[in-house]
Order: sequence, then C-alpha cells, then structure tokens
Amino acid sequence: MSIFNLMRDGRELADALEADPRATHTIQPYVQIVDGTSTCELTGFKLHDIWRYFRHTWSNAYSTVPGRSMPILIRDAATEYHSVIGLAAISSPIVQIADRDGWLQWDTKHFVEALQANPTDKIARWLAHRIQAQCSEIYVDDLLRDGLLQPNDLKNPTQDVIARLRADAKRHRAKHYQGTRISKIRSIESDAWVARAETDLFRSKRSALLAETLEVQGVLGTYLTPRPTAMGLRRALDDPKAKVQIGRLVRHARGERVGTVIADLTVCGAIAPYSSLAAGKLVGALAVSPITLAAYRAKYSRPSEIASAMAGRPITRDARLAFVGTTSLYGTGSSQYNRLFWPASVMGGAGDVRMGFYELGHSRSFGTSHFSDATVQALVRLSELSGDRIRVNSIFGEGVSPRLRKVRLGLAALGWPTNELLRHGRKRILYGVPLVENLRDFALGIDPDPVYLFDPEPRDTGESVAQWWLERWGRRRAAQERVQENMRQNSLVRPVRHGARVPLPKDDEALPDSTTRAAPHEI
Repeated sequence: MSIFNLMRDGRELADALEADPRATHTIQPYVQIVDGTSTCELTGFKLHDIWRYFRHTWSNAYSTVPGRSMPILIRDAATEYHSVIGLAAISSPIVQIADRDGWLQWDTKHFVEALQANPTDKIARWLAHRIQAQCSEIYVDDLLRDGLLQPNDLKNPTQDVIARLRADAKRHRAKHYQGTRISKIRSIESDAWVARAETDLFRSKRSALLAETLEVQGVLGTYLTPRPTAMGLRRALDDPKAKVQIGRLVRHARGERVGTVIADLTVCGAIAPYSSLAAGKLVGALAVSPITLAAYRAKYSRPSEIASAMAGRPITRDARLAFVGTTSLYGTGSSQYNRLFWPASVMGGAGDVRMGFYELGHSRSFGTSHFSDATVQALVRLSELSGDRIRVNSIFGEGVSPRLRKVRLGLAALGWPTNELLRHGRKRILYGVPLVENLRDFALGIDPDPVYLFDPEPRDTGESVAQWWLERWGRRRAAQERVQENMRQNSLVRPVRHGARVPLPKDDEALPDSTTRAAPHEI
C-alpha cells in the first residue's frame, strides 16, 4: 500500500467520464473529517498524514495555524481506495479585517450608527446583559482575598476601585513579561482553571477587563436601570461618554465571538486530476455544508481555554458557525470562488434561497508573510539585546499573532517605521459565506439562536452537494477536449507523472542515509 493508492489515474478518469457522461457512478464525492487519531480503514494510513501529504503538493507553503483547526478530506467512493478529490480546513479567523467586519455590520461604527437610527428594547436588554455577563465570567476570589476589591465594589464601583484594578493589571503584566510564573498548563480537558486564572498573565487580563466592565457599568448602567428600554438607550446615545461605553461593549462581544461563531476557510482546493473538473468549487461548497458544520460544532462544544481561565471555571462558548470567510490566493481574482453560488435546497433549505461566496472587499496587505523565520529570530534577538523586556512568550492567551508582535518589537528596537515595513502590498480578495439569516445579531450574541439558511442537521455526507456540482460544473468541464487532455497527463504508470504527487527532492537535496528511510511517498 502506498500514497499512490489514494490518487486517481487521470487517463482512467477521462475514459470513465467518456463512457458515463452523466458521471453518476464515475465520481462519488463525500466529506471525511480529519482528527489526530483517526485512520483510513481502506489504507491503514492516518487521516492527518494523508491530509498533510496532499497539502504539500500545493505551491504556497504549508504551516500550522494557532487556535481552532479542523482539516477535511473530500474522498471519492467510486474508486477502490476512495481517492482524494480535495482538501479543506476550517480554522480560527483573523480577529480584525476591516472590509469583512463592515460587510457583517458588526464593527463598532456600523453598529452604533444603526443603533442611533433605531434603538430598541431588545438591544437595550442585550447591553445590560453584556455588562452582567462580563462581570460574572471574571474570577475575583483572589482579588477579594488580596483586598483589591470589596464585595460591594462589584455593585457600586468607584473610580478608586477602577484605578486599583488597572494598576494591578499593569503590575501583573510586568511580572508576566519577566517570565516569573509563566503557565505551562496546556490540556483543557484536565486543567485546574483556578490555577490558570491566578497566573500573572490571566490575573492581569482579569483585572484589566473587570476595570473596563465596571467603568462601563458606572457610566452606561444609569441609563439601563431599573429596566432596559429603547428610551433609556436613546438617552445613552445622546451622552458622548455613554456612547463610548456602548462601543466598548460591542468590541468585547465581537472579540469574544469572532473565534467561535465565525471561522476562516484557510485551506480549500482540489488535487489532480479532479482539479481539471473545477472540483475546487465542490470542495468550497462542501466545506460549509451541514456535515462539516455539525462536525465543527461537535468538536468545539467544550470549555473555551481563555474564557475558562478568565472565569476560573469551565465556560463553553457557542460553536454554531454563522459565517465562514476566506481570501483569494492572488489579488486579481479567484476562479475557485468566482460565481460559486448554489440553491440552499441542496443542503435542505428553501428552494428560493441562494447561498455561496460573496465578495466582501480586499485585505489591507498587512502582516509578516514577507519576513523569513531567520529575520524574525534576528529581530527578536535584537529586541532582547536592546534591553527591552521580553513581551512575547508565544503563550496561548497572551495575545493574537505572536509572530507579528515579535517582528513589531524588533523593528521598533531599530527605530524603523513598523507599520510601513509590515505592509507587504499583496492585497487579496475577501470572500464570505453567510450561513444564517440573522447574521449580525447572532454573531454578536443579541439573538440566542441562529436562523440557518439550510437544514443544520446533515442528511448525508455531501452527496446532494456533489450532485449539484456535477450538474453545474463537473459534466460541462468533462465534455471539453482540453480538460480531458489535462486529466490524462496525470498518470500512475511508472515513471509516475501525477499532479497530486509531492515533488521529489533533487539529488543534492537528498537526505543522508536515505537507504534506511521509508520509500518515497509511503506513509
């Protein structure tokens, strides 16, 4: 058994499609969710090894991403060993993308503008609930024990209490930077949440958030008590200070839910010979289908690591996805996501509803992708030698994008303009798939439940979507002579020339003692 058993010979596929123009039995796609322990029953290979192998066939570099990540294989049941059609991965999203957030209407500017035009009792109640929820999900036992707080301070906070909390946050953040009590706890299944909450990192985060929440409560609470109403909300919007506090609540709600009910499609594409049939569009549709969303919900319906560490007890966040975003590989366009829409009925929704990948705008071309690992390490070392405290320990919960923060600190140590140098200039097109009708309100937590555009309970493993793809894209491409020729170029006859094969190293790149290693392309 070798990896070649999971590739389909392009000549065989072309001949089969010619003999069966409707492709009813020639291609039978289905979704297979990958985890770290599952094994392919047909080959004995670990599913994650299969996924990683084919990911390395693509031109852009493969690297792991922090946070949530759920790899997906699209397999073909029409072949003996269920050849791999394509790959996808649903991962934690980038926290802030201006054009995406504006399109979702959940950024502070758009939300407050909409609220001023139409303040409602519903939003007033939500804001009051947000204040209470933020306070209740902050562990305060050590703050009370250390005399930083008195029980009554949580109900009637003063400016002195808020100032003490901010000073405490600053003090414990400095201790964390010095590396004195860096938490090594990792397993969220067995962690002691109180122990993690009392580390310097989370003590700092808790004190800072509590100070902010109590300040919001002190300013905005007067307009929302004793009963939150639209009239009280309107008065709050007329008060510049209260209006600022509303924006802070919205930002915190967005930050809390951006990584739970929103995700990014970080990997999506087909492999040869299926790629000639526009199977990338099939992979894109299946990546947001009910079977995938149900698997995501099941996988992440567990305690949130950061929220639980903040609360000192298990806190489970909503894992029902409402939106999936992605970007084009290049800034000029994307043949894969262009015109990728389908009737919601193929996923169990209403026949008159259309779903798909909407173009949202462009990325801001900001990041570290143009810096090599060696450059990053040099900038980190420079920051250390300049006498600055180590501010980035690459610990989960410390902050987003450790690599970006390390590069920024190093550039600042040189006295160079960080924002200009971090702008790499490679704009990409933003795409997004809204999955619910009440997108903004569910995404922010205003609505407790999503109103899905389709049936969220999977009826199959992707067969209905696959049938739509065959009708819309696959059969038309298969009838083209150029496409048939492209497929036939992927042969499994030795010497193997196949687009789904990872390129072998050149002679001067071969590893030493290669005779003792596994044969190429065997897992």
